[in-house]
Amino acid sequence: MFKKFSLEEVSSQNQVKTSVQRRIRQSIQDEYPGLETVMEDLLPKKSPLIVVKCPNHLTLVVVNNVPLFFCIRDGPYMPTLRLLHQYPNIMKRFQVDRGAIKFVFSGANIMCPGLTSPGGVLDEEVDAERPVAIYAEGKQHALAIGFTKMSAKDIKSINKGIGVDNMHYLNDGLWKMERLD
Repeated sequence: MFKKFSLEEVSSQNQVKTSVQRRIRQSIQDEYPGLETVMEDLLPKKSPLIVVKCPNHLTLVVVNNVPLFFCIRDGPYMPTLRLLHQYPNIMKRFQVDRGAIKFVFSGANIMCPGLTSPGGVLDEEVDAERPVAIYAEGKQHALAIGFTKMSAKDIKSINKGIGVDNMHYLNDGLWKMERLD
């Protein structure tokens, strides 16, 4: 998704009205209840919230020139990896085995066998079409954020094909763009 993302990809930047800002804050709060205590620090009511539109129906939520969340089409808002590293417990997590790490870093989707092998760990409560954090076996921080194609139970039982779409990973274009200046 963000493999070759750069500032040239930005179509428009708009400061949103208060009503739209409330709706964005509410949808983020509903999706990530763990952020409720720090929501005022992340998305302050007095600070301008800027929505950045990019090609492929991609939307970034930016506060103080720092991208915090992204959304594809009308899907759920997903945090950037920098935000996830600050607040690691806000998302459900999947863990891939050591063999999948280099493929995830190159932007590949996460295959079911990489999640169900001995080094992989699945959160059983995750349904299909939900954002998840992808961790690596033996590593402390998340290496990607993905969107599940099937539920965790289906990933375990079917064990074939793509289990999670890789949306944003370490060292991609969004990771390298720390600020929108």
